[in-house]
Amino acid sequence: MTPLCILVSAAARAQHGAAIAQALDGRAHVLVTPDDGAARAAEIAFVSRDVTGLSTKHEVFAETQRFYDAMAAAPGLRWVQVHSAGMDRAIYMQLQQKGVMLSTSAGSNAEVVAQTAVAGLLALGRRFPELIAAQRRGEWSPLIHRPLPPDIHGQTATIVGWGEIGQAIARILQAVGLQIQVVRSSAAPTAQGFACCAYEDIARLLPRSDWLVLACPLTPRTQHLIDAAALRALPAGAGLINVARGDVVDEAALIAALQGGHLAGAYLDVFAHEPLAQDSPLWTLPQVLATPHSAGFSAGNAQRVVKIFLDNLRRYARGQLQAPPGPAAQG
Repeated sequence: MTPLCILVSAAARAQHGAAIAQALDGRAHVLVTPDDGAARAAEIAFVSRDVTGLSTKHEVFAETQRFYDAMAAAPGLRWVQVHSAGMDRAIYMQLQQKGVMLSTSAGSNAEVVAQTAVAGLLALGRRFPELIAAQRRGEWSPLIHRPLPPDIHGQTATIVGWGEIGQAIARILQAVGLQIQVVRSSAAPTAQGFACCAYEDIARLLPRSDWLVLACPLTPRTQHLIDAAALRALPAGAGLINVARGDVVDEAALIAALQGGHLAGAYLDVFAHEPLAQDSPLWTLPQVLATPHSAGFSAGNAQRVVKIFLDNLRRYARGQLQAPPGPAAQG
């Protein structure tokens, strides 16, 4: 039997080579990197976190591009495991069009992303940006000197996307005392009985939303789902949390809604172009928290991703791995 050829990074080969061999249970295999001449023979590729590094889907660094090029140049590539939950990078869509099966690591960072999203919501709701700005000025500025923030307990959060991240966000927000509404790929009722609608009917829930929390995949149905009209439909003083993808929101319309005061604040981890341009108003708007697509980073993620890959590798070697549902089916 021809050895199974697996494309990995040099770091993954050094760190996980023994575990890969154990997962394959004695099956002959070879681990290759993009710099190996044998990379064209790859049947499997594992895109670990170190492969993408600081690259984004908009700006790809040379080391990342070499790995992408190696996948594109492997005529027998059949399956790719990616470290992320999303598959909206151009290389992944190109591979899918060629018939390559892709598996995500959805769920590996769901709790981490949910915690980050809720932290952003609570920080905005308790006006931490305003208080931190006063701290940096060395100014004692209690909230009592201006209109007090509304109670978070009893407010309503509309969560867009009902995969593992969206459901984890809902669980935490319920514990804080928020009411939950859900916008998802279908209008099918949630197991928890939350008010629910499909993406196309989001306008029905927006007027009752103190917080709009975006945790959906980027698909043709969700691109610019939150446009100027959707933002106007939110109550004055609402807040927006985006841990999904930047293109789910019309960024120019969002900036206008923030500058005009219709939105009280936004926590944004994702943007229409990444890295965020240095001249973007989102860096300096006082009611905005902006982080560099880092909501899912945590020390434990890498090992969870490797476990997903190894579990899938065992199934692949046994002929049991099936293509996962597409993003639209995941919430």
